[in-house]
Parts: sequence; C-alpha cells; structure tokens
Amino acid sequence: MRRITLKPGEEFSNAHLKRTGAFNAAALTAATAIVEDVRERGDEALRDLTEKFDGVRVENFRVSQAAIAEAVASVDDKTAAALRKAAAQIRDFHERQKQQSWFTVREDGALVGSKIEPLDSVGIYVPGGRALYPSSVLMNALPAAVAGVPRIVCVTPPTKDGSLDPAIIEACRIAGVTEIYAVGGAQAVAALAYGTESIAPVAKITGPGNAYVAAAKKIVSGDVGIDMIAGPSEVCVVADSTADPALVAIDLMAQAEHDPLAACYLVTFDGGYANEVERMVERHLQSSTRAEITSASLADQGLIVVCETLEQAVEAVNVIAPEHLELHVDHAFDLLGAIRNAGAIFLGAWTPEAVGDYVAGPNHTLPTGGTARFSSPLSTDEFVKKSSVIQYSSAALVNDADAVMTIARHEGLWAHAMSVEMRKNLIDWGNVYGIEGGDGARCGDGEIDA
Repeated sequence: MRRITLKPGEEFSNAHLKRTGAFNAAALTAATAIVEDVRERGDEALRDLTEKFDGVRVENFRVSQAAIAEAVASVDDKTAAALRKAAAQIRDFHERQKQQSWFTVREDGALVGSKIEPLDSVGIYVPGGRALYPSSVLMNALPAAVAGVPRIVCVTPPTKDGSLDPAIIEACRIAGVTEIYAVGGAQAVAALAYGTESIAPVAKITGPGNAYVAAAKKIVSGDVGIDMIAGPSEVCVVADSTADPALVAIDLMAQAEHDPLAACYLVTFDGGYANEVERMVERHLQSSTRAEITSASLADQGLIVVCETLEQAVEAVNVIAPEHLELHVDHAFDLLGAIRNAGAIFLGAWTPEAVGDYVAGPNHTLPTGGTARFSSPLSTDEFVKKSSVIQYSSAALVNDADAVMTIARHEGLWAHAMSVEMRKNLIDWGNVYGIEGGDGARCGDGEIDA
C-alpha cells in the first residue's frame, strides 16, 4: 500500500489522493452508444448486447412466476433465514425514516405544508459479474416498498446459462419486487429509462454497478431520476494502538475483495503499527478465495496515512470523505461529533463494515469517491416526491401583499405584482363597504378568490 507520513502540523489534502472517478471517458462513450441502441431497437438491442457482454442469448427477459418459484425452492434454508433476518432489520430501520404529509396554519389563516407521495415505479439495478449481491436487492427494494412504491422492478445480469442466482430471486420475493428481468449493464439502465417492448419504463433508477452502468445512469439522468452515480467501493479505517492489527487487516481486505478499483485507507499513528497491519494482510491473503482481486486493490488503490495527532487523523478522514468509515479506536463514540464527511460510520472493535453491508439495518448504498461531502445514504426519501401546498386567506394575502409586490417590482415582474395588488384592492374595497370577499367576487372582468 502507498504510504504518507504527515509531519507535525501538516494537513492531509486532496493532493494526497489519487482517486479514480465513477467512470472514464471511454465508458461514457460506450454507454452513450448502448443507450441510443436500446432506444432505437428495444428488445432486439437488449438481446444482442446481452449476448455480446454476458455470453448468453436471452429471448424472454422477464423471469416467469414458475422460474421464481423454482429458484426460491432451491435456496438453502440457512441462506433464506439470513435474508429474512436482514430484511426485517433493514425494513425496521427504513420504517423509522418514513415521512408523512404535514400542514400548518399561521395565525393569519395561511395554510402551508408538504404533500408526500410515493413514486409510481422504480427500477433497481443489482450487479453481477465478480460476485452476486442479494443484499443489494434488499437495500434498494425494501426502502422503496416502505415508501409505498407500487411497482418495483429488478434488473440483474444473467449467468452463462441465462438463469439468475436463486438467492437474488428469493431476496426479490422477500423485499416485494414486482418484476424481475435477466438483463444487466448499460443496456438495462436504458431499458428502465426509456422502455422496450418487454420492459416498461420507470420513474427512477437506483443501485450500484460498474463504470458502464454508472455512465448510463448519468446519461439518462433528467429523463428519469437516479439515486447517485456510484464509483468503486471505499473503506477508511482509523486505528490506534488498541486496535488488533489482524482485525484491521481483514477489514481492509473485506472492501478490497470487491473490485481491483476498490479504495482502502488506513489512518493510524505509528509506522511500526502500519507495518504490522500489512504483515497481517499478507498472512490473510494466503487463505483468501479472492486473493488476486484483493492484492490488486490494496497495491494500486490502497493508502496508509500515518498521523502525528488525532486532530490530523480526523481531518484526513473529512478530506477522504469515505463511503465506509471504521473508527477502530478507544472511545470511538467520542470522535463522532468531529466526523463531518462519511457515508456510514462504524464505531468500535465489534462493528466491522460487513454488518452494515448485510444486516444492521442502515442502507449500504452509500456515496463514494468523496461525494459524502454532499450526499447521503439511500433512504426512503429517494422513493417519494413532495408537493408544496399553499392556501391563503384574505387576511393572509393582505399581510404578505406589500412584501410580495416589493420583491416582484424589484425583479421587474409587473404581472406578479399586479396579481397580488388586484386581490388586495378587492379586499380593501370590500372592507370599506362592509362586504366580505368570497368565492365569485369579481375584479374587472375576471373572477378571483378573495
């Protein structure tokens, strides 16, 4: 792993980082061509692209009820039970996030509020390739279901024989997914965004994917909603002398084994301790089933930051703004207030990032690439839309009229000001003559409410 030793008083900065983006120019160019192909040729493009990239020709993308039942029956009891346990805790966490419509009435009679409605439909992308991710189904579909989305569509790449992982199908069943399609990549994103003969379009697309999926989400954003553009996974472990080097090493490896581009950061206070962590990594690699991927990630993307002080370490964390942050230090909770930028924060020796990936409850779809500086984890908020509601009484209109007219005239918007002034004049006229304004009151040739 690359190493930086900060001098006393030296601040860690973006210049120390060598991040790769969510996608590169080549991925954006390729994804643009794929999206346009799907828009033009629909299902036939999906078939051709799936054969090209996944090595299988799929005629019917939608997974039938019979195939779902067969897959669910084949899932072993232990895996099914683990998925149910995870789903229950994820659902409970997201139920606590759910918002309700609200309204308030001011003393002058003006009513304002927010009307909250679930999206009509959502498409969740579940990655395939190097690993299978039933957990991504739960993390994306359950908050949508909690929010009340009636149509939840899952797309995921088929295996070489055209089938899907039974555990992914079981997760779909548990989480309330209404449609499952065996299609992945940028072509699946295009199908969700614009529709094909067999896949109806959705209102929003969520879920992580490779560089081409991320690029496709960027391309379709605006035509449909997206959650975020996710880059390679990240973990940052802050470890002091109380942390077991073997546990720190395995926690770094737990992120590195995702992808050769996954970024792992160790922030610590002693070069000798960092050496011991690296020695434990080498020992763990001898048993790893994903040693090649893990080694590539740590060698190419790994970074050790050796700090003089705790303040330096905290500032390094806030600059990195990691997707996952483990505070593997004594009295970890005491540091929580100083952490400004992190997608998910794991406190103490007994809280490995893996519990957040699967069963703890908070969402594992998190901002990457430093975007935790301004982004948040996936939540039920992503699956609803909000409409502002405003209703004025005549007294409220009079109360605010001068301020509205002043601002409107400053902006040069004559009709804005007049739309309020005409109503105010009508109310004033009614007050002079003892006539209460109401429905059907007239001003000139147009009816207005007063």
